[in-house]
Amino acid sequence: MAGPDPRAVHPNPNIPSVCYINNTITRPTIIVGDYTYYDDPVDSEHFEDHVTHHYPFIGDRLVIGRFCAIAKGVEFIMNGANHRMNGLSTYPFNIMGGGWERCTPELDVMPIKGDTVIGNDVWIGQNVTILPGVHVGDGAIIGANSVVASDVPAYEVAVGDPCRVVRMRYDDATIARLEEIRWWDWPADRIFANLDTLAGGTPDDLDRLA
Repeated sequence: MAGPDPRAVHPNPNIPSVCYINNTITRPTIIVGDYTYYDDPVDSEHFEDHVTHHYPFIGDRLVIGRFCAIAKGVEFIMNGANHRMNGLSTYPFNIMGGGWERCTPELDVMPIKGDTVIGNDVWIGQNVTILPGVHVGDGAIIGANSVVASDVPAYEVAVGDPCRVVRMRYDDATIARLEEIRWWDWPADRIFANLDTLAGGTPDDLDRLA
C-alpha cells in the first residue's frame, strides 16, 4: 500500500496523539472520510465526546470529508442544543419529567438547522466551536479559538468569535480547478505519486499533477 493504512487507528505509532477518526466512531449519524484525523495527546480516540447534544430522535448528521486535520479541543454542537424559541419561555420543561413531558414540542417547531458538513482537506484549529448546521467548504482553514456560526466557503481562511472570513487562499480560477481535480478522491497510489506537488506545490504546479 502506498502511504499509511487508512484502517489504522493511529497511522504513525510514533505519534499516538494522531487518530484516524473514522476508525473510532460508533454513531451512525457521524460520517467521516478516510485519512481525517483528530490530534489530542490526552484522549485522541474519543472524538465522539466532542460532538455534543447529538440525539438520535433529531436525526441530524455530522459529515466530515477526507484528509481533514482537526486539532484538540474542537467541539461540534449539534441541533439538540437548540431550545424552542416560539413560546413565552425557552426553558425545556419537557425533558425534566414529572408530567412536564406533556409539552414536548414537535421537531418542526424547533430551530433545527440541518446537518453539519465539513468538506475535504479542511484544517480546523485548536479549541474551535462549530455550531449546528454549519457548512465548511473544501480546503478551508478555521483559526484557533474561533466560534463558527455561519458557512465558510471553500479555500477561505476564517477566524474569530464570531468567525469571519479574512482572506481567500487562492483566486477563483485556482479554487475552481482544485474543486474540479478533487485530489482527495484519488486512489492512494495516485496520491503517493503526486505527493511532492500536493504537499509543497503552488497553483502554478497544478499542471504537473498526473
